[in-house]
Amino acid sequence: MISEEVVAATAREGKFNKNAARRVRAKGRIPAVVYGAAEPAVAVEVDPKQIMKILHSDSGHNSIFDLEINGSTAKTKAMIVDWQYEPIKGSLLHIDLKRIALDKPIRVEVPIQLVGIATGVKTQGGILDQVLREIEIECLPGDIPSHIDVDVTELAFGTVLRVADVPHSEKLKFLTDEDATVAHITAVKEEVAPPAEEVAAAAVAAPAEPEVAKKGKQETVEAAAPAAKK
Repeated sequence: MISEEVVAATAREGKFNKNAARRVRAKGRIPAVVYGAAEPAVAVEVDPKQIMKILHSDSGHNSIFDLEINGSTAKTKAMIVDWQYEPIKGSLLHIDLKRIALDKPIRVEVPIQLVGIATGVKTQGGILDQVLREIEIECLPGDIPSHIDVDVTELAFGTVLRVADVPHSEKLKFLTDEDATVAHITAVKEEVAPPAEEVAAAAVAAPAEPEVAKKGKQETVEAAAPAAKK
């Protein structure tokens, strides 16, 4: 999906090691690498807020935007292909950007969105289990959908929704196995109480209180008795 977002990037110079990356983050920016389209890779730094805005948009990392390096008037179409988060704070650490040619097909993974209330849930008391949440497709960059809607209204017990059942389009080439399961209905597991016979047998089989403990209590009473007589 093509976005109107323009990402301003600044080319980095010098050594590209961990210390250099820390200095970039200390300035409130994040390090990134731009590659692809048969051109040399370029190390840059970008605004993390702008990148997070793109990642949290409807099309997410499949968004195609204009990349502007060092204020150049020549903009490059790009998309986010990889990103790393700091495990504790959840802040961005690094991203990879890929140059995109709008006239060449690319492979992307698109979210599957289930629509409707399945018959197996509505009338049969089951639970809808979505097994596959993304599907890999190949298409032109301008044809990438933000998600693919799949109607599950007729899905009942004993039926399985597969990739072959997902609405196909001439613009999209499905790369995921057509037989892969997208969703199905599962039964609700109820906790069954054990039979009364089993409960009684368990009570009989339970170990009695240790004999040593009984003797100890009896000796304590007997030892106290003579003292009372005095």
